[in-house]
Amino acid sequence: MQLKGGIRLQVTRYDDRQAHAANHDYVTAIAAVDELLEQGFGNWHVETLTEVIQVRITKKGDALVHRAPRSVDIERAPVAHDRVKTRLFDVAHPDVRAFLIAVGVADTEGRIKPSRQDKYRQVEEFVRLLDSAVNDAIVAGSLPEPTAENPWKLADLGCGHAYLTIGAYVWLARVRGLAVQVRGVDVREASRARNAALAAQLGWADDLTFEAATISDAVDDPIPHIVMALHACDTATDDAIARAVRWSSPVVLAAPCCHHDLQGQLARTESPSPYGLVTRHGLLRERLVDVLTDALRASTLRIVGYRVDAIEFVSDEHTPRNLLLRAVHTGAPASVSDLAEHDELLRQWGLHPVLETMLAAEIAAARVR
Repeated sequence: MQLKGGIRLQVTRYDDRQAHAANHDYVTAIAAVDELLEQGFGNWHVETLTEVIQVRITKKGDALVHRAPRSVDIERAPVAHDRVKTRLFDVAHPDVRAFLIAVGVADTEGRIKPSRQDKYRQVEEFVRLLDSAVNDAIVAGSLPEPTAENPWKLADLGCGHAYLTIGAYVWLARVRGLAVQVRGVDVREASRARNAALAAQLGWADDLTFEAATISDAVDDPIPHIVMALHACDTATDDAIARAVRWSSPVVLAAPCCHHDLQGQLARTESPSPYGLVTRHGLLRERLVDVLTDALRASTLRIVGYRVDAIEFVSDEHTPRNLLLRAVHTGAPASVSDLAEHDELLRQWGLHPVLETMLAAEIAAARVR
């Protein structure tokens, strides 16, 4: 970065509330980089002008490295301090612009409408998380590189108006140039017809298709490499996770919506001491059950061989919830302590999550590995 004193290396650290930036000259920059290398991070994501490098450190201390050329040409980043923020999902790309205009997020000139800024940010943040997840899965060895003969298959279960379904297709296929086939599933025929017409309008109907079906009845031929379930209501999220696990899909992205199943269970049981102080208040009980439900979903995914992150996601217009479960299949067996903690949490609260029932056979098999 160009400052008054010359070129500086800027290192930015983030906490829960804000970013903390520090600028280093040539001498102190070396020490700053050495300090970062000594932090023991398990995952590194490095972008240069020509390639993207993913490094993951295994529990044994081995480094798994994946290098890929950049699919989009970029110019050298400006070093001026007050530089314009670079957008990942850039409206300057013709297919991004065509998509955003078609769904009413941008005007006919390609400018993001002020009233639709939130939707644009949601789509951009989602493709950022999707991109990270598929790169992690490639490094883990569970997701093969796509080819024209064997493209990635992506299924969005409960796609609704399909903003994020189509956004995922645009990012992977049109921006990154990967061989991808995307299928959106929604129970409403009206949604299928609307979304299919939009795909045809944009000229992408061959690789972007839609199906009217429940999550349980959705066609599973071909089996998808990537499964999305974004703000599916109540146990529909569990239906989607269960199907993804049975398919052994390498990547699962689930943004849960409401949690009525365990809400009802907790309302009928006595909370373990001293949590009655929390559950006696309806609003606090609701928030606690949200956390318990998603913690148990994440734990179940870990038990059946996924590495799971619970991360913040931009909320949907229909729900204030902003959590995304990002899971990558590794096949690693669950540890004894993970199984014990999972069982103890269920025992303490007297809960019977529907996902446990759906995946009873898979969980039982995982316990004896």
